[in-house]
Amino acid sequence: MDLASVIILTIAFVLDLIFGDPRSLPHLIVGYGNLISFGEKRLNKGKNKLIKGALLTIILVSLSFAVPYYFLGLLHSFNAIITSVISIILLFYCLANKTLVKEGIAVFNALEKDGLEAGRKRLSWIVGRDTSELSAQQIRTATLETMSENLSDGVIAPLFYFAVFGVPGAMAYKMINTFDSMIGYKNERYEKFGKFAARLDDVANYIPARLTALFMLIVTFRLGGLFTVFSEGKKHSSPNAGYPEAALAYILNVRFGGPNFYGGKLVDKPYIGHNDRNIQHQEIFKVGNVNYATSWLFILSIVSIYTLIAL
Repeated sequence: MDLASVIILTIAFVLDLIFGDPRSLPHLIVGYGNLISFGEKRLNKGKNKLIKGALLTIILVSLSFAVPYYFLGLLHSFNAIITSVISIILLFYCLANKTLVKEGIAVFNALEKDGLEAGRKRLSWIVGRDTSELSAQQIRTATLETMSENLSDGVIAPLFYFAVFGVPGAMAYKMINTFDSMIGYKNERYEKFGKFAARLDDVANYIPARLTALFMLIVTFRLGGLFTVFSEGKKHSSPNAGYPEAALAYILNVRFGGPNFYGGKLVDKPYIGHNDRNIQHQEIFKVGNVNYATSWLFILSIVSIYTLIAL
């Protein structure tokens, strides 16, 4: 990582904080999703679904790294400034912090101002579970669980892979994460075809998820709960999602998890945290601040490490 990378990282992150996802413009992740959908519809049938799904995953993830790697390398030999501008844009598309916080606040506001049905409907935009029978408390809980998990997936992980592998690393990670969100399900359609993609996502998020939990505790001055958070995080069925969820549950002194319906099937998720209290409307703003503070501290840590290495 060099000074140019630090500048790219900082500008891309600030642009995300200002603009969020530009819905009026073509989006990188939408393009990834279209590629995955195209391949899945043609390969997810007949025999050897596990092998076909693995091959599709390997090919698209490899391309998502190789194409920007060689393109940016070639472009840099002609014009370093244009290369940096394009790198900023690509990394900007890999980040989703403002949109994550904005959507979380939107769910809480819909529930508070327009009632239960509005809250359920707005929540259904950002979660995979069935929201039609959720109570107000369950809506708030689901929103906060999603915000903590996606702080890792949508912010810390792409920043981590940018710091290690540059823009190609961040883009390859986003392809892996998009695969998991589209086909990484244990149902009849994706059980075999999406198994490799789901396991690859588990591997890719192993370090970022735990870093996210750690940094969440640091920015809230709650490092004393590190052992508790890492013990609670192990309860989750996902090898990674439980850690940022456990960190937020500890910070807010609430309880997450419990039974929920996914695709019409009841999933009895373990509880994370112990205090089954009502979550208040204003707490969504505290969670938003935790997300922003965690992201900023992670950025500063990357820059600090680069500075120490450079010295």
